[in-house]
Amino acid sequence: MIYLDNAATSGIKPQTVINAVERSMKLLSANPGRGGHKPSVTVATEVYKVREKISNFFNASGPQNVAFCANCTHAINFVIKGVLNENDHVIISDLEHNAVLRPLNKTVKDYSKATVFFDDNKKTLESFRSLVKDNTKMIICTAASNVTGRVLPLKAIGEMCKEKGILFAVDAAQGGGVIPIDIKEMNIDYLCLAPHKGFFAPMGTGVLIAEKPINNTIIEGGNGMNSLSVNQNTDLPEGFESGTVSVPNIMGIGAGIDYVNKIGREKIYVKEMRIINEFYDHLSKNDKVILYTPRPKIGEFAPVLSFNVSGKSSEEVADFLDKNGIAVRGGFHCSLCAHEKLGTADVGAVRLSPSFSLTQNELLRSLAVFKKF
Repeated sequence: MIYLDNAATSGIKPQTVINAVERSMKLLSANPGRGGHKPSVTVATEVYKVREKISNFFNASGPQNVAFCANCTHAINFVIKGVLNENDHVIISDLEHNAVLRPLNKTVKDYSKATVFFDDNKKTLESFRSLVKDNTKMIICTAASNVTGRVLPLKAIGEMCKEKGILFAVDAAQGGGVIPIDIKEMNIDYLCLAPHKGFFAPMGTGVLIAEKPINNTIIEGGNGMNSLSVNQNTDLPEGFESGTVSVPNIMGIGAGIDYVNKIGREKIYVKEMRIINEFYDHLSKNDKVILYTPRPKIGEFAPVLSFNVSGKSSEEVADFLDKNGIAVRGGFHCSLCAHEKLGTADVGAVRLSPSFSLTQNELLRSLAVFKKF
């Protein structure tokens, strides 16, 4: 099977990630922060080292601001429900994943959608700026769309937020480890990550980097701190790590960051974008294929491409590809906003998202199958 669904999760994990997970199961099977004995302290130290790697990668203020969550969606919920009140106004983009849209819709009465332009970052920024109100408390947006691949102008949006005293939160599920994200340079207050994508880590652990306080918790329980109090503390990171963290997954995240750093984030990104453009050029020659974005440019898009085939549903095309040995995702990709924007809310789209590990032979075999549409 040729795996082209890396926007859902990285399909092939590096051996170093697998080794790190296996090592943790053998040698790090103690609960960090839940005891003063040597095994517990050893594991806590190893977990702290991964916090440091994450902080350094994204230029955060320090490892103390890095919390491990069940997934990126939990991290987003921590931010939205822990910071906002129902009378706050919030601005999102018209490409947001339901991980942002749904908790926001439940938390605040008023939010606005800024228009993302596929070929003009200045217009995108002005759309965000035009929606600011006196009670706008936060802008929360995707780093890169999981449907179109469009990268948002994070630095410009962050500068505007700083100028206007607005909090800036970023859903980097699709962009973390893929596109350049610098918390300080981009004035990001909250960054939510899915390491199983851009860092090739195991599924089931997300990351929240919080540069500003989160005053309310949405999950409470034992976290190794203030055990004699019935109240949950909101100190980072422990206040947002109730229950036992997944040490094997965290070790996998650390190894994944090492892998990306060793090869080079930009080198990985450039190769994946080259592959995306080969698919784009190939599909653009087929009159039956509908493409929804301009040809993806380096720096403006992540390695994600969605399309449809005239006369066929997205599920039919995905099923056809599956039967021909190619894994893609058809449907709505948990993103009402993006599909409303593209006009595909009734049919969905076929999404392909290649990995750095895709070989030239696999690319050619895939292109040969796409000729059969």
